[in-house]
Amino acid sequence: MSLPFLVGLSIALHVLLAVRLVPALELPAAGALLALLLAASALLTPAGLLARRWLKPPASDRLTWAGMLCMGLFSSLLVLALARELVLLGAWLAGVTPEPLARWSARAVTGLALLATLLGFVNARRTAQVVRVKIRIPGLPPALQGFRIVQVSDIHVGPTIKAAYLQAIVDRVNALQPDVIAVTGDLVDGSVAELSEHVAPLAQLRARDGSYFVTGNHEYYSGVHGWIKELERLGLVVLHNQHMVLRRGDAQLVLAGVPDYTGHHFDSAHQSDPAAALAGAPPGAPRVLLAHQPRTASAAAAAGFDLQVCGHTHGGQFFPWSLFVPLQQPYTAGLHQLGRLQVYVSRGTGYWGPPKRLFAPSEIAELTLVGSP
Repeated sequence: MSLPFLVGLSIALHVLLAVRLVPALELPAAGALLALLLAASALLTPAGLLARRWLKPPASDRLTWAGMLCMGLFSSLLVLALARELVLLGAWLAGVTPEPLARWSARAVTGLALLATLLGFVNARRTAQVVRVKIRIPGLPPALQGFRIVQVSDIHVGPTIKAAYLQAIVDRVNALQPDVIAVTGDLVDGSVAELSEHVAPLAQLRARDGSYFVTGNHEYYSGVHGWIKELERLGLVVLHNQHMVLRRGDAQLVLAGVPDYTGHHFDSAHQSDPAAALAGAPPGAPRVLLAHQPRTASAAAAAGFDLQVCGHTHGGQFFPWSLFVPLQQPYTAGLHQLGRLQVYVSRGTGYWGPPKRLFAPSEIAELTLVGSP
C-alpha cells in the first residue's frame, strides 16, 4: 500500500467523521477539540504505521505510540459513527424528528469512543492474567496426571512493548512453577539489533522440563534466522518440525513444534509439517503440538496429535477486528475439539498495533493435563 494512498484514505475517513460528528455535537468547545483531534489523528495514524521507515528508536517508538493511540480511538469512532448513521436512518424512515437524536447520538459516539479507548488501553497495558484450563487426554499415564504447560503467545515486543512489560510476564509465569513453558510465536516486531535487550528477560524463564518456542508470522517479518539464534542463546529450545520426549518415571510425553503456517513463503525450509515433527516419536505416548496458528489443526489431527497449543488470533483484540478472525482461522479463542485433537487457542499475552483490548483480555494459559474421568 503506497504512502499517498494510505494518507489519502486516512484523511478522507477522518474528514467524513468530522463532518458528521462535529456540527452535531452543538458544543463549540467540544467540537473544536474533536476537530483538532481528528486532524491530528488523520496524519498520525499512517505516520505511526510507517514510523520505522523514517526514523530510528527512540524517535520512531514515540511516533508509533502516538499513531497507535490515534488508530485505536479512530477505530472506535468509526464503528460507533456507522452505528449512529444506521440509527438515524431508521429514525428518518420511522418519521421520527432527527434533530435531538442527532445531537445526543453524536455526543454518545464521542464519549463512548473515548471511554472504550481508555478502558482498552488499561486492559492492554496490564500484565496478563492467568487462565487455568484442564485438558483431558484419554489414556494419560498416571505419572503425567497434573502435568502443566504454561503458554504465552503474541507478546509483540516492539515499539510500544519493552523489557519491563516482558519482565512482568516472565515473573508471573515463573511463579506458576510449570513443567513446561511454551512460547507460541509472534514474540517480536523488530530486529535482534533493535530488541535484544528488551527480549533478554526470557533468559530468566524457569520450568522443570524447559522452555520451548515456535515461530509466528511476525518472526518472519523481523529476521527469523537471527531470532532463532538469539532465543537459543537465551536458553529456549526452538522446535522446528521436531519433538522432544519428556519423561516422568516410565511415562513419556511427546512435545513437538512446527514453524508458522506461512513460514515456507519466507524460507522453503520452514514448511510447517506436523507429521514430520513426529518422526521417531515413541508410539502410544500423549502427543502435544506447539503451533502458532489455529489453521495448523487439520494437519495436526491427521498426524495423530492429542493437543495443539496455539495463538495468533489475539481473541480478536477489540471490535470490529474480532469479526474478521473467523474469515481466516477455524477458531478464535479457547478450547475446541477436532476429532481426537483438542485445540487450545490463546487470546495472546500482549497486543499488536493499538494498545487496546476490549472483550478479549490478554492471558497466560496454564494448561493442566488430566486423564479421562
